[in-house]
Amino acid sequence: MPATQKPMRYGHTEGHTDVCFDDSGSCIVTCGSDGDVRIWEDLDDDDPKSINVGEKAYSCALKNGKLVTAVSNNTIQVHTFPEGVPDGILTRFTTNANHVIFNGDGSKIAAGSSDFIVKVVEVMDSSQQKTFRGHDAPVLSLSFDPKNIFLASASCDGSVRVWQISDQTCAVSWPLLQKCNDVINAKSICRLAWQPKSGKLLAIPVEKSVKLYRRETWSNQFDLSDNFISQTLNIVTWSPCGQYLAAGSINGLIIVWNVETRDCLERVKHEKGYAICGLAWHPTCGQIAYTDAEGNLGLLENVCDPSGKKSSSKVSSRVEKDYSDLFDGDDASNAGDFLNDNASKTPSFSKGIINDGEDDDDLMLTSSHPRQRSHILEDDENSVDITLLKNGSSLLKEDEEDDQADNINNLPLVTSQRPFYDGPMPTPRQKPFQSGSTPLHLTHRFMVWNSVGIIRCYNDEQDNAIDVEFHDTSIHHATHLSNTLNYTVADLSHEAILLACESTDELASKLHCLHFSSWDSSKEWIVDMPQNEDIEAICLGQGWAAAATGALLLRLFTIGGVQKEVFSLPGPVVSMAGHGEQLFIVYHRGTGFDGDQCLGVQLLELGRKKKQIPCGDPLPLTRKSYLTWVGFSAEGTPCYVDSEGIVRMLNRGLGNTWTPVCDTREHCKGKSDHYWVVGVHENPQQLRCIPCKGSRFPPTLPRPAVAILSFKLPYCQIATEKGQMEEQYWRSVMFHNYLDYLAKNGYEYEESTKDQAIREQQELLMKMLALSCKLEREFRCVELADLMTQNAVNLAIKYASRSRKLTLAQRLSELAMEKAAELAVTQEEEEEEEEEEEEGFRKKPNAGYYNTASEWSQPRLRNQVEEDAEDSGEADEVEEKPEIHKHRQNSFSKSANSSDMPPVKSGTVISSNQGQANPFKVSVSSKEPATSVNTARSTNILDNMNKSSRKSTALNRAASNDKSPVIKPLIPKPKSKQASAASYFQKRTSQAGKTDEVKEENPKNLSSETPAVSPQNTENQRPKTGFQMWLEENRSNILSDNPDFSDEADIIKEGMLRFRVLSAEERKAWTDKAKGGTASDGAETKKRKRLIDENNETERTESQKEETKENLNLPKKRKPLDLSTNQKLSAFAFKQE
Repeated sequence: MPATQKPMRYGHTEGHTDVCFDDSGSCIVTCGSDGDVRIWEDLDDDDPKSINVGEKAYSCALKNGKLVTAVSNNTIQVHTFPEGVPDGILTRFTTNANHVIFNGDGSKIAAGSSDFIVKVVEVMDSSQQKTFRGHDAPVLSLSFDPKNIFLASASCDGSVRVWQISDQTCAVSWPLLQKCNDVINAKSICRLAWQPKSGKLLAIPVEKSVKLYRRETWSNQFDLSDNFISQTLNIVTWSPCGQYLAAGSINGLIIVWNVETRDCLERVKHEKGYAICGLAWHPTCGQIAYTDAEGNLGLLENVCDPSGKKSSSKVSSRVEKDYSDLFDGDDASNAGDFLNDNASKTPSFSKGIINDGEDDDDLMLTSSHPRQRSHILEDDENSVDITLLKNGSSLLKEDEEDDQADNINNLPLVTSQRPFYDGPMPTPRQKPFQSGSTPLHLTHRFMVWNSVGIIRCYNDEQDNAIDVEFHDTSIHHATHLSNTLNYTVADLSHEAILLACESTDELASKLHCLHFSSWDSSKEWIVDMPQNEDIEAICLGQGWAAAATGALLLRLFTIGGVQKEVFSLPGPVVSMAGHGEQLFIVYHRGTGFDGDQCLGVQLLELGRKKKQIPCGDPLPLTRKSYLTWVGFSAEGTPCYVDSEGIVRMLNRGLGNTWTPVCDTREHCKGKSDHYWVVGVHENPQQLRCIPCKGSRFPPTLPRPAVAILSFKLPYCQIATEKGQMEEQYWRSVMFHNYLDYLAKNGYEYEESTKDQAIREQQELLMKMLALSCKLEREFRCVELADLMTQNAVNLAIKYASRSRKLTLAQRLSELAMEKAAELAVTQEEEEEEEEEEEEGFRKKPNAGYYNTASEWSQPRLRNQVEEDAEDSGEADEVEEKPEIHKHRQNSFSKSANSSDMPPVKSGTVISSNQGQANPFKVSVSSKEPATSVNTARSTNILDNMNKSSRKSTALNRAASNDKSPVIKPLIPKPKSKQASAASYFQKRTSQAGKTDEVKEENPKNLSSETPAVSPQNTENQRPKTGFQMWLEENRSNILSDNPDFSDEADIIKEGMLRFRVLSAEERKAWTDKAKGGTASDGAETKKRKRLIDENNETERTESQKEETKENLNLPKKRKPLDLSTNQKLSAFAFKQE
């Protein structure tokens, strides 16, 4: 049978790696450029013993319990084996030794160094040394004659010499190799080998063949070669019986010949095409261990099995075709696990390999260099173009041979010439995988690691079991399950454990759920899949489970085991994740090309009203990468990670696009290091992952430690202050989109989180505006102000005025008035819609909904709470988003009216002391100016404004006039988009567009003092305020006290200061006097008014004063219908009159 290639393991850091077996073959010993010697019980050993022997280990040899290493401190050291205790130094060189070997009985070692010298040293008495001089360049490799008479050596001077050990003379020298000045520049390390036992032949790898020289005659008996060898051979080794010879090339091809018949028995291609630099044959059975120049360890089994001998016209191929070489990473076993075995049946799935000269930095087999690919188009998949292989370019041959050696079984070696295909090659599809799991072939593996807990699987001689551990043991205690059905995939949630197994000849594929949160005594259920339908991916959500099968079906179940909907997937599933009511499915949309995967995504909401959000959209991946993790943030935003370490998150604020939020490779120290993601958190912003040194995934033991990485959006010029603030702003916006999603879907969330986010974003915008202002980028300032809330724009106007940027201040004031107008109109439209929806909903309480009695009663309950809160003046602080009432049992189950009744709000009240105005405070009284209607997300706030009865009356307002500086126009309710004209400097309630009751003008606000055009009727002008009337009577006094006042603005300022010191009663009297005949307008008041609480208004008086003060310098928007008024306003605002 053909040789079996096991998935490779990461052994050492990148660099030359050597390998050997111990005397009995019970363990594999490797050394590498990290200075460690590792002892592997077998290839699946997750925790090999490690012995540090120095800074770098170039070569190792093992015999009779002695481990000898050539180390970077120019010495040959001895350690006991397997204890690893240092046992002295055998010899020293002036530079590092490149190769060390034992003789047949283990009594001597030979070492060759870069100082051109070869030494033979007695192991038991290191003073007994022999030195061989004659090479003119560093020594590459050595081999002892089994009879201890000769020693062969290869050198960078291009020669291979055979030495007589007894007298240290050179018996023969062949100029076989290319000359070079150092080992690192040598094209081949030329690891030569004597035939075991007899020592009859000396095998030397030269270019693309192995030359065999006869002992003592030193004649070239014959050469072993193969048409599939496209690059120089690096190393040869004999089987212990001396019958077979194996060779490894610098492009990762391993070939085995029968030396007697000169037949090629095995051809195996390295998964990633790395140079083979270590090759060791098991002392007793048909195993070959090999290492590559990137520190990986591999194993071939069943090599030259008697039942599998092939004639020269046949070539054995791997049974296990993972096609993992299209996927990067040192831990090839992991990559291999992701890929689809079925692809091997299609000869068109060509394998790409790395050329010697290519840069391997990103460890991609299909590297970023553009490269020619070829593939044979033929009627019969068994025919191969050998003429093309011989005559074409080396690159063409290299790719072609890879295809033949790995993709096609039983190829004849010679055939006629055929046309060839030269174009983009299809990429094999990656296999289905479970996020947070490690590869299936490991005996100890993670089945899942997520934010709830960890499921481990142990499958060895002693036990076949599953351990479940919860991060929070209050959810459930740790559980141990037997794994008799051989479950391969698992998922874990706060409610249940979900397991699935593949089908066998006797048993169907099964879905097994352990519903530990069930309140009855039956805690588990099992469902058998139909015949020939295997479960490939599973996931759990809130109250449901899903399984995707090989029949392209997705089956939904309740958590208790009721079968629900079944639907077809557009392509083979890759992975799934669930969170709350959301189901995230990634599948193959088609075939990718040139190393790219072609994936699609479906995101479904499985609540009362089932819907798809992205449906069949392509899933963006980094070039030549594949998917490694799919899931949700703790807050419910879909995320995924690709093999290049890029974490992407769904940006709901930008039309459900995918935004890269972190590059984990930036945090890796070595190029073979990776981060294994286990969780994403948006608040606080944390990426939870496990650092894996030299691997893509962690071992189960010791328990891996979780690291926390920060997020960073890939913005330009991140080193500059501007770039940093832009990145911080948009990251804050994106990472708080989930709040809008939760509110929209009726979930519970912290209102204070949103307030803090808005505050943080506005602060960043103000800093950016200040920076742009300093740089004289006034247009950019306006662009930034467009992103601000209305109150922040007021601050920006103040800043611009103080910075003497008068044009900018004028532009900003126009922008502020536009914002106010838009808000007024939007608010009016939203309230009308809400009213219609509410009426319609009350007529049809059950339309489109499944309502229990308690659900139906919730809106009324909440409204009642809210009315109570309003009566006490606290409803002004009610959160802007609907929140789930405490009576809900489940935070993810929606309220009956959450989607169609935005006005219904929680009774939760946030108390707030408004001692002074905070420009970035969001959840403030509805009576404050521009704070409840001025935020960047004002539309959303208004969408969800409360519609409880508003019983505000003119009488109540009059009673608290002296304490409530509410700036309102004394005009009927606005009915059009023209509302902005008068509303800019006017204080609004949360129902800003709906009030036409009589309200007191702020006696301290100059902007409302100046006559302006009415928003409804341009012929009507505002009546005078109390302050205006007071100022007219006292103007002469002010001028007499301050004869130097020539500017109207100075007079107004002085007047304001004097008016403020008047007693409340006096000011009230002036206000009443000014109101005069307008009080009758109160009859037109609309039915929906918010009750104004006296206490709250007292509390906000100070903040209103400060806000009003800020507004002093703010210009009014130009009105085409009244230019004189506009001129007066701007002259007043900028003191230019």
